[in-house]
Amino acid sequence: MDGMADVKSSQVLENLTTLLQDAVSATDTYKSAIHSRVGAILAPEGKIDRAKFSANQHLAHGYAWIVTYVETLRETANWVSRLEGEGQLGEIDALLAQILFSKYLADLVGGVPMNQGETIRPHELGALEDADTLLAAPAVRTLIERGLTPDVMAAAAAHLPDSLGRATVENTGEDETMSMIRDQFRRYAEDKIVPHAHEWHLKNDYIPMDVVNEMAELGVFGLTIPEEFGGLGMGKTAMCVVSEELSRGYIGTGSLGTRSEIAAELILIGGTDAQKQKYLPAIASGEILPTAVFTEPNTGSDLGALRTRAVKAGESYKITGNKTWITHPVRADLMTLLARTDPNTNNFSGLSMFLAEKPRGDDDHPFPADGMTGGEIEVLGYRGMKEYEIGFDEFEVPAANLLGETEGMGFKHLMATFESARIQTAARAVGVAQCAYELGLRYALDRNQFGQSIFNFPRVANKLVMMAAELVGIRQLTYFSARQKDQDKRCDLEAGMAKLLAARAAWTAADNALQIHGGNGFALEYPISRVLQDARILNIFEGDGEVQARVIARREIVVSN
Repeated sequence: MDGMADVKSSQVLENLTTLLQDAVSATDTYKSAIHSRVGAILAPEGKIDRAKFSANQHLAHGYAWIVTYVETLRETANWVSRLEGEGQLGEIDALLAQILFSKYLADLVGGVPMNQGETIRPHELGALEDADTLLAAPAVRTLIERGLTPDVMAAAAAHLPDSLGRATVENTGEDETMSMIRDQFRRYAEDKIVPHAHEWHLKNDYIPMDVVNEMAELGVFGLTIPEEFGGLGMGKTAMCVVSEELSRGYIGTGSLGTRSEIAAELILIGGTDAQKQKYLPAIASGEILPTAVFTEPNTGSDLGALRTRAVKAGESYKITGNKTWITHPVRADLMTLLARTDPNTNNFSGLSMFLAEKPRGDDDHPFPADGMTGGEIEVLGYRGMKEYEIGFDEFEVPAANLLGETEGMGFKHLMATFESARIQTAARAVGVAQCAYELGLRYALDRNQFGQSIFNFPRVANKLVMMAAELVGIRQLTYFSARQKDQDKRCDLEAGMAKLLAARAAWTAADNALQIHGGNGFALEYPISRVLQDARILNIFEGDGEVQARVIARREIVVSN
């Protein structure tokens, strides 16, 4: 095959690049046909009908999954094309790509799983004939029938043992700078995080401050902050690579940078010059650790219903209300705090964002500040930073700490950060999935049953191959959304898709890796038990899967119309 490096097997389909691109074209036609039918139901007058959208959630969310699959296949095909053009497409790259295509195309034809218990099938979309047409496309039929056979899976599995010790199974197509960043953070995670992560989890300990300080010295908290404010001035692609490698070590360390990323972007987007000069250098250096204080009891994703109020009193605001699911607030120095400044509103318009300073606390005295109390929420996983409920009772914030010193802009400012937050969450999910894959592979190679390594059993090896194939797809979709952001292009749709699919893939990988461990996987002493618990949160925070699918469907229907 022209342009392919290191081809050893006849299992790679001939003219693979052309097959993949032709299959993407066929899925585009399929998506368009479904859009026409779904759009006629959900947006009969050319714009979303809220009542119909609510009554047809399964249909709408299923359409979001169809769109996400198509975009994942597109970016995977583009990745293969780039590697082939550079003469860097290896056999394992080609095999994983065709396996992913075979699986996802078969899902599109037969039914896409939205989670373990819900599947969207062509007949529910009014697309049975369109699914038949998709299956009849020569490239699609070839990939479904020949792209994922026992021989293909065995050929891919033969490569997997060689991947241990490497960052990824596949050639991700990164440039030299990104490869160097990945190597640096992978070594750091291996040396300083992996040996201790499971103990931190089991004891529900904080990530030690010496690790936090080392991460600050490595530039984690100032990665995307411009150099003029003391950051490294790198883009979201670098953020993805760093987040992925740190999350592979432990999701807590991968998530420490999330709060700094959100706070810095809020200040860059909406802050005054004085606020930028004061806070951005300190966030970049790790001197200030931020936390995001948005969610309230009984509101969840319905941010427009927030009730925490901020009342102007002279040169300060007094904040009263309750917040929940606040990550790492005890050791934080700065809260990006969303509150209602206009009591006459009950929607997004009356919300404002505050840069609320607080002293650091500890487990004995978590919130040593007047007007602020809280209690820990015990959680299954996602430990190392700790979750809290917080109550504010006339907690005082200087008026100068109103973001942008303008009321009513809080929701707009927050929405502007969602792209980056979801890209970063997708990258964390990629790291968790990679961790699960590696734990499963090591165990499968080391564990002997019936006189041989269990890796030799196809049902075991096939699980690992499919993990590796899905990792290819979610990496490329996540990196694509990051590149779009780096080019100042709107990417809320792509970021949402990456987050939606990567969260599902991480959970599937963790579940299958635990299955490979058998009964040992259910024992708390084995790290895979932690990874399964950590993976579960990914489909909930930063917009749960249902909310994410809703956003994708609405956006896709509106854009296409």
